[in-house]
Amino acid sequence: MVEFLSFRDGEPTQEPSVTVEAFTGQSNATAVRIEPGEDARELLPHLERLSLVEVNFPVYGDGRGYSAARILREAGYAGELRAVGDVLVDQIVAMRRCGFDSFHPAKALDYAAVDRALNRYDDVYQKTIDGRSPIWARRHPETQNG
Repeated sequence: MVEFLSFRDGEPTQEPSVTVEAFTGQSNATAVRIEPGEDARELLPHLERLSLVEVNFPVYGDGRGYSAARILREAGYAGELRAVGDVLVDQIVAMRRCGFDSFHPAKALDYAAVDRALNRYDDVYQKTIDGRSPIWARRHPETQNG
């Protein structure tokens, strides 16, 4: 069973995270936790000092955290981006494509199921920030920007 999963080199960040509100009010915190409804864009002026951003998924059906991840990665955040809470095996692939590189699910995941999910498909169809070229772009390179 997998209680923590990381796709980063090196050790995961262990610093306790603070709320977005607490983070923006201090100058020494380097880890923050985004709750549903909080705006990840509040962190954009502080990306250089962040080593960890946790995004809480209180229930699997709450997809707001995907947007937070993409906003941060597209803005250039290179630190650890961790999905925490109700993270399910079938969400790992989509979360990885949005920029999450570590996972701390509330319930341990079956390692074999995670491996199958991550290796099930060679090709992808949507553009995202993970660097994988969608199949349509490979078939029609002239449409890369469309």
